[in-house]
Amino acid sequence: VQLQASGGGLVQPGGSLRLSCVASGIRVRLNAVHWYRQTPVDEREWVGFVSKGGETKYAGSVLGRFTISKDSVKNTAYLQMNNLIVEDSAVYWCEIGNYKGQGTLVTVSS
Repeated sequence: VQLQASGGGLVQPGGSLRLSCVASGIRVRLNAVHWYRQTPVDEREWVGFVSKGGETKYAGSVLGRFTISKDSVKNTAYLQMNNLIVEDSAVYWCEIGNYKGQGTLVTVSS
């Protein structure tokens, strides 16, 4: 099983990014996909998840700004991040069950 996150980068406050989590060896359609983030000084923070059936839940810190979805054909989960703030800067990654993907760095800065 491999989970590969991508789409990170440098963005100004108020901007948007869409992160992708491409899965191989496991079907996103049949599993819940969680997104996490972590900074060098903080513990990892759960961002949100999309359930096997497509329901979503989010951390309060991102509610209303982030949207998680998944594409069964592409076997990929997405994290759409809008209205980004400096505090959103972190390494982001996806997890399915006990499998953790490589992260992608998001930097929000003017």
